[in-house]
Amino acid sequence: MNSLFEDLKEGLQEAIDYEKGKGKARTTAFIISPVTKYTNDEIKAIRKNAGMTQKVFANYMGVSQKTIEAWELGRTHPTGPAYRLIDILKQGKENELSFVLVKTD
Repeated sequence: MNSLFEDLKEGLQEAIDYEKGKGKARTTAFIISPVTKYTNDEIKAIRKNAGMTQKVFANYMGVSQKTIEAWELGRTHPTGPAYRLIDILKQGKENELSFVLVKTD
């Protein structure tokens, strides 16, 4: 809690200094990489490489198993947010997501 208070205090002091012309405002720029789109074969390969069945992959993606089947057969395609989740899986960073729990035997 003390750290939060200190951060708020520092931020307010910076705003006061900026308003008085004594300092520069700090800005943050976010650079977002374009969405990578994957083919149906790539989606299937990423899923298999992650060791997921279609059912587990569907749960990970928050869609039905029928949707996964359609993606892998090329009948339909994921949307932007789904491509982002697939990209996270491809990078092997799915364990960093709060909804992914890893159970080892």
